[in-house]
Amino acid sequence: MGLKWTVTIFIFSVICCEFSTPWMRDNSYVAKKRTDLKRRCPNVKAIRNFDLEKMMGFWYVVQYYASTEELPEYACMHSHFTFSDEDQHITMNFTYIFAEDPLREKLQGNLTWMIPEFNTPAHWMHIEDIYEGIYNTYVLDTDYATWSLIMHCAEKKKHPRYLSALLLSREPQLGENVINFLREKLPRYDIDLSFLFSINQTSCDNLMESSQDDPLAYIVNGRKNAKNMFKVIMKP
Repeated sequence: MGLKWTVTIFIFSVICCEFSTPWMRDNSYVAKKRTDLKRRCPNVKAIRNFDLEKMMGFWYVVQYYASTEELPEYACMHSHFTFSDEDQHITMNFTYIFAEDPLREKLQGNLTWMIPEFNTPAHWMHIEDIYEGIYNTYVLDTDYATWSLIMHCAEKKKHPRYLSALLLSREPQLGENVINFLREKLPRYDIDLSFLFSINQTSCDNLMESSQDDPLAYIVNGRKNAKNMFKVIMKP
């Protein structure tokens, strides 16, 4: 192997390490085998006597689970729910940062639901057409004033289900006894609690405003820069 090729491989390895998150290099979660990647969504009964109006407003996401996430990557995650009388849709605008981002750039997105049956208003269905098949959201429990627990599940052909859950709080922190109470509701849906991660809500007031509307812009731009740098290295 020539010296030029050896140097090229070394530089490429440095770039890969630079653009990979420290969690991927150092965290033991990577080696843990998941037991929660089921094919179908669980059967869920939305809570009864749900008051949709009381659920609306601002929430801190204090813990987060997703069947596609194996590392605690997020911080300063917030959700704001609104209900439109005009089209009868629920919208959740959310913001967050990547915990390892030194710039602390605030990213944002939104989800929109319809209520398929108004006699069960705690069950919502996503209206976005980017999702294939079934995608439901359920409010599993809430006291409206302090805490709430919601779960999303999507089914896609030939792939494991996508399942996520949010532990919400009206304040930046939630009592440990309440968190344990809410966490205990999730294993019945085959959720592995070792992948239910806490979301740091400290120092979230002065975040860098993102110049991109796409929540994935941070990752995509990073990978594109790495690819361009690699092209320069390999240029004869």
